[in-house]
Amino acid sequence: MHGYTLIMTRKNPPFDFEEALASLEELVTAMEDGGLSLEDSLKSFERGIKLTRECQGALEKAEQKVQLLLKEDGLPQAEPYDSDADDE
Repeated sequence: MHGYTLIMTRKNPPFDFEEALASLEELVTAMEDGGLSLEDSLKSFERGIKLTRECQGALEKAEQKVQLLLKEDGLPQAEPYDSDADDE
């Protein structure tokens, strides 16, 4: 009998934007309180950067989906807001 090892891969759970945003807020609060050691501050900063990138990616995907849906339905396209145009 041959010895085989079954290797199970863990799939990444779906990204939860609200949970990531709450975690990011907690990290910021902990860092602002100033009670973290330098090492813990660096770990928190690194985690915060990762969460920020994940949140930005999720927002970009959502925006792309909205644009695609608008295009498919023939609805007006969203345009960037220009605050300078209101001043004229």
